[in-house]
Amino acid sequence: MTKKELINAIAKSSGITPDQGRKALDCFIAEVKQSLCHNEEVRLAGFGTFALSPRAARKGRNPKTGEELDIAAGFQVKFKAGSDLKAAVNETAKSGD
Repeated sequence: MTKKELINAIAKSSGITPDQGRKALDCFIAEVKQSLCHNEEVRLAGFGTFALSPRAARKGRNPKTGEELDIAAGFQVKFKAGSDLKAAVNETAKSGD
């Protein structure tokens, strides 16, 4: 599903215009981003949790040249699915839909 398809699905299921759906989705994304930038988890009960995970500095290799590179320490965004989401996905996968 693309962002445009998601916006249209949000608009259709909630009875709002696609423009309002886009604004709602953009606001959601901005708030999640802002929370993560402040090192805060975003927990959506039944759906999942967005959180930061630290990554240590490490050595890497340029695949084209084989040259060794220093990769700086940083953070990785992780998503852990909630129990309701896991159950829904597993049930759908079992039924073949």
